[in-house]
Order: sequence, then C-alpha cells, then structure tokens
Amino acid sequence: MSETPSLEPVRLAIDIADPLLADRIAAVLASAPGVRLVGNGQMADAVVTVSAHGATDHDGGISLTPRELEVLSLLAEGASNKEIARRLGISVHTAKYHVGSLLDKLDAVGRTDAVAHAARLGVITL
Repeated sequence: MSETPSLEPVRLAIDIADPLLADRIAAVLASAPGVRLVGNGQMADAVVTVSAHGATDHDGGISLTPRELEVLSLLAEGASNKEIARRLGISVHTAKYHVGSLLDKLDAVGRTDAVAHAARLGVITL
C-alpha cells in the first residue's frame, strides 16, 4: 500500500496598495487550509491583487467598485447591513446604498440572488 504524499501549501503573496484591505484579506487567508502567505520578494505560486483603476469589469459586463466587491464578499458570508457597516467602518445607510447598487448592477431580486448571480458571472468564488 503506497502512501499519498502530502501536498505542499500554495504560497500566496498579497500585492494590494490599500493596507486595510490587504490586512483584511490576509486575515481571511491566514486560516485557510492549504495556503501559506509569503512576503514581498519571496517565491509565490500566486499573487492576490486589486484592479488599480477603481472598477472591475467582469466577463458579464458588470462593473463593480472595490467597495462594492467588499460588500459583495460580506453578503456572501451572510452579513446583515448592520454587520457590513460595522466591518467596513461605514454607516448602515451607506451599507444599504451599496447593497442596493449591487442588486441593481447584478439584476438581482435579493441579497442571496445577488451572490448567486455574482458567482455565476465569476465575480466571486463560493
């Protein structure tokens, strides 16, 4: 009986200009199984980056701002408007505005539908 070799973790670097966003992403990825974060200048298998021009146009023709992508990520986690506001340091009113904007842009009838549409378009990975 042969032993299956253990897979090496994926070495992942984060190259994001916004230090708060970089820290949030690093915190999420630090506990992900099979992932090892590496620093600048170290050998990485992949690099996490954010579009520098402020909006991301995906294959489905949807253009989302970095903030909308953050809100969408929190929606995918099941966060309420109040939780989104707290985690992003914005008002509940602003969180509602971003959620409404996402619903419009993704042509969704609700929060779950928005996440499902975004996943189908490849905007997020579940």
